[in-house]
Amino acid sequence: MNSTLIIQLVLMIAVFYFLIIMPKNKKIKLEKTFLANLKAGDKIITIAGIHGKVSEIAETTIVMETMSGKLKIEKSSISAEMSVKLNEKK
Repeated sequence: MNSTLIIQLVLMIAVFYFLIIMPKNKKIKLEKTFLANLKAGDKIITIAGIHGKVSEIAETTIVMETMSGKLKIEKSSISAEMSVKLNEKK
């Protein structure tokens, strides 16, 4: 094999890692941190766009208070990115 080809291959893998894998890992870490620090009274937005406040927290579910009542949702359905932006507006 030509050394130029090997260098190009290594550079392509490095670019792929820095442009795709690193940002995805950062987003996953942000979501895990957000869910771990969630407490009653926090405002959240689901990935479906439903706004509400956390009233109860279980291991994998959350009871969310909305204007029309309470909803039991999975933690995985909370949009960490949108919820963080919502809470920054305070």
